[in-house]
Amino acid sequence: MTTPHNHPANFGRHVEGCARCAELKAGAAPVQAPWFKRAKADTAARLAAIRAHDCRASGCGPVCTAFEW
Repeated sequence: MTTPHNHPANFGRHVEGCARCAELKAGAAPVQAPWFKRAKADTAARLAAIRAHDCRASGCGPVCTAFEW
């Protein structure tokens, strides 16, 4: 758990008098949504598959559509 903000969302702008903003200014890590790491890993795996794709070995036509889903 982290200290809650005492103001509406400001998306990166710190508010004076807010304990959580003071923590962030001091170097505390921001909270990340639980799906963020999974999405980042999925993106990395997709990029690796695209880079490893070989059109000749896969028998792609003149225009490769292997990753257009």
